[in-house]
Amino acid sequence: MEYLVWILAGMAILLGVLGTVIPAVPGTPLIFAGALLIGWWYNYSTIGVGALTLLGILAALGVLVDFIASSLGAKRVGASSWALLGATLGSFLGLFFSIPGIIIGPFLGGYLGELFAGTSLRQATKVGVGTWVGLLLGTVFKVAIALSMVGFLAISLFV
Repeated sequence: MEYLVWILAGMAILLGVLGTVIPAVPGTPLIFAGALLIGWWYNYSTIGVGALTLLGILAALGVLVDFIASSLGAKRVGASSWALLGATLGSFLGLFFSIPGIIIGPFLGGYLGELFAGTSLRQATKVGVGTWVGLLLGTVFKVAIALSMVGFLAISLFV
């Protein structure tokens, strides 16, 4: 049974790390879930409540960055609510087109959303780029948070 716990926790953590760059996969919460499973299995002796609290805070921060990053990037260049909706839909639909879709989806969604709102091609392009830059920066921060979580978890388990 112990092996199963480690396999499930490892899969959650690995999927969590991948989820920091794949939209719609809750990366940092999955890393936290893996750590929580290990902690629970060992009755919180290997990973204590303090360590889990810190990992939980980092997981919440990762989720918050996810929501804020694209909005700030888009709003900074004057995006409409249609552009924000388009960028969100573009991120989701981009998943079905592999890496190119993940990269192009948010830009295209923000661009088309802004066009739907009735703005000029120039403004729509500016919003598409702003949305994409916001998502890129958010992803960089999420990866940093996820790697910090994994590093802290490794230290808690093996040191």
